[in-house]
Amino acid sequence: MSAVAFVGGTTILPDRLLRQATVICDRGKIVSLETDCQPLYPCQVIDARGMYIAPGFVDIHVHGGGGADFMDGTVAAVKAACSAHLKHGTTTLFPTTTTGSKSEILAMIQACREAKLAQIAGIHLYGPYFAANKVGCHAASGRRDPIAVEFEEYFTTGQIKIATCAAELPGAEEFYRIAKKNRCLVTCGHSNASWSEMQRAFQCGMRHVDHFWCAMSSVPSLRERFGTPMQASMTEFVLMNREMSTEVIADGEHLSPELLEFAYQMIGPKRLCIVTDCNRGLDLSPGKYRFGNEKSGTWFESDGKVGRAMTGSLASSIMGMDHMVRHFRNTTSATLPDIIRMASLTPAERVGLGKKLGSIEVGKQADILLLDKQLRVKAVYKKGVQQSIE
Repeated sequence: MSAVAFVGGTTILPDRLLRQATVICDRGKIVSLETDCQPLYPCQVIDARGMYIAPGFVDIHVHGGGGADFMDGTVAAVKAACSAHLKHGTTTLFPTTTTGSKSEILAMIQACREAKLAQIAGIHLYGPYFAANKVGCHAASGRRDPIAVEFEEYFTTGQIKIATCAAELPGAEEFYRIAKKNRCLVTCGHSNASWSEMQRAFQCGMRHVDHFWCAMSSVPSLRERFGTPMQASMTEFVLMNREMSTEVIADGEHLSPELLEFAYQMIGPKRLCIVTDCNRGLDLSPGKYRFGNEKSGTWFESDGKVGRAMTGSLASSIMGMDHMVRHFRNTTSATLPDIIRMASLTPAERVGLGKKLGSIEVGKQADILLLDKQLRVKAVYKKGVQQSIE
């Protein structure tokens, strides 16, 4: 029996809550969405009373979890990280590179391909093309300017679906054009770019900025770079341009509630994504770990709340998407449908998967979560099949 019916729960739709809902899935897809009804043909019935029926989360910026980093470059590491995030409700993710050598990045791409996990929808080529003064916790030794002979090899794999480069770097415009040609979500991150540099990037296909307010330009940082008159930054460019999207790390450590509220109010749930930017510290005890490759990555300290570099600066998140969703709900005015949208449908739309997944809708992939009233993950279904989250 392949059909399954979730009965009696409150379904979280992109624009509203549907109470006393029945969601029926068959052959990996959602085939019916009704209220106050029982399935009319044989299927496994799941009692969802007292719970939320939500779409699986979609994470477009994630480095690792469960003791593994995708940049470890092994199938075992890929499977461990994906399994860790599945427990936190992420049914679709884009393993994200750090700075590193060409061979390390190619090994990571190959390991993700060989893992053959339905959870992986593509690779986020994030490092190594960062601005020298915006590297953050990533290994500075692995940072470099984009050169076509290198990045074209990454795109040739056919695995890259999100592509990041700092807009001010020489070679960035060619990178953006080729990324757009390869149908990627083209993004700017770890950058000290000015408005004019962002505008040139936009003309080449850039449409997204990585982790808003983190490792990005500001009016003060651009004054240091250009002097006066003061220059508009990446922040103003995103806020002004309705075609741009961005993302926030809602772990409670990177951004204050006021900044999350500001992003929600000013950017809106159709342009704002929630990401984890999570490292290997997810579900591990506090301690010292590597960010990036297990041999060449930088060291960070997990205090059980967030990762911190040896300098004391932030070094990525150690929380899953369910934590991000709960924190956003508990600290902002955002509605539950909007919050779930920002963690599912909005990122799916930005990477071109919005017609396939990201919401509870007839015809879409049956990636479904059962959440309790505190938004804790109780069950995960991928293509209608229950996954082990023990």
